[in-house]
Amino acid sequence: MKKHTIEQTTIFFSVAKWLLLSSFIGIIIGATVTLFLNILQFSENNQHVVGFPHYYLLPFGLVTTVWLVKTFAPDAQGHGTEKVIEAVHKKSGKIEIAVIPIKLLTTVVTIFTGGSVGKEGPGAQIGAGMASFISDLFHFSKEDRKKLVICGIGAGFASVFGTPIAGAIFGVEVLIVGLIRYDVLLPSFIAGFAAFSTAQYLGIDYTYFDINFHQTVTLNLPLILKVILAGLFFGLISDITITFLKRIERAITKIPLNVYIKAFGGGLFLVGLSFVFGDEYFGLGIETIDQALRPDATLNANIPWYAFILKTIFTAITLGSGGSGGIVTPIFYIGATSGNLFGTLMGDHITFFAAIGFVSVLAGTTNAPIAATIMAMELFGIEVAHYAAISVVISFFMTGHRSVFPSQILAMSKSDMLDIKHGEIIGNADVKMNTAEIDRLKNFRERLQNKRKKRNEPHNSKK
Repeated sequence: MKKHTIEQTTIFFSVAKWLLLSSFIGIIIGATVTLFLNILQFSENNQHVVGFPHYYLLPFGLVTTVWLVKTFAPDAQGHGTEKVIEAVHKKSGKIEIAVIPIKLLTTVVTIFTGGSVGKEGPGAQIGAGMASFISDLFHFSKEDRKKLVICGIGAGFASVFGTPIAGAIFGVEVLIVGLIRYDVLLPSFIAGFAAFSTAQYLGIDYTYFDINFHQTVTLNLPLILKVILAGLFFGLISDITITFLKRIERAITKIPLNVYIKAFGGGLFLVGLSFVFGDEYFGLGIETIDQALRPDATLNANIPWYAFILKTIFTAITLGSGGSGGIVTPIFYIGATSGNLFGTLMGDHITFFAAIGFVSVLAGTTNAPIAATIMAMELFGIEVAHYAAISVVISFFMTGHRSVFPSQILAMSKSDMLDIKHGEIIGNADVKMNTAEIDRLKNFRERLQNKRKKRNEPHNSKK
């Protein structure tokens, strides 16, 4: 009885501790991310003041971000979520305070000048940076700091997109593929909800989509088959996205030129592409995402079938040339527009498949299927979430052991036919077919050869 009382009392104080800490952290992050979103919104609303297309400034914007990052905060480079994952795994969540203002400034500069990046990565990195700073300020232990930084990822994500549950799960799920830290679930939920509520209180408006999809029949086999096919399609799109991002970034890195020249040249190249394909691939691309998710056939028809390919190229070149910002918003764009294409090919439910693609490509590229499924419910409603779950999981498996976040740690194999080293970062994953499967294939091949020999024996004897 005494042991039971000690256990329950200890758990009570632990829960109380994390309720207070995560609530406090969530409120601080919600307020900080609100400031970031308001500055970003102000800059976007005033892009017209330059007197010419704002994206003409992109070469200069990329040079500016490269200089700011190299001079003041190297960890503010690229898309923020990856740097936070790296900090959690390698530095016990330690993030330099300089990252917060530099990430905010460089993201605003990149998006203001037309860079194709997102706002959730900076939101997550700003949130995690605030959590790390407060942990150091109050001399928390390394383990507590790591937990609070994980909460910061989810809180930043939740306050940017208005999805507190999906944001909280994403912050926990995105760290390790195949494993969720349950000890961080409660503080992550509390921090996410506190950040989301704070941002709402401070005036942030979120967009939720009513795609007019209401399932009245309990079982729709044709639609389920289409959703399965969609999962395979979005898995392929996810794999293409990861490959493009990685290869273009490597190609730019290998160019034997000064980083500032490469930044200017990358921006100049994207401006040149806009004369051929249009300017809708610059910036966040929220307008196109909104078009894809509105149940209006005239809006859907205005989206080119190749939109997701060009958005991938614009994003890869922006980040590879030194731009600073997130990767998830472009992933939403890629998912929604490729879903628009899939729905068009299927001939019906175009907006429905755009919504499915929105979350399925997120799951495939980030290895976060649970967060993606919950996001479908929060953004599109429970009627869509049932089907989204099928496509999301298929896309997650189809992508294989790859990710837009190479610092994720592998804790599972996506197939029992493959061998991987658990505990290795996904960027260095050495995936091989396991020996039992190799032996099985050899045996199968030998049996086929023996059958062919037996078939040929009577024929040869007659001769």
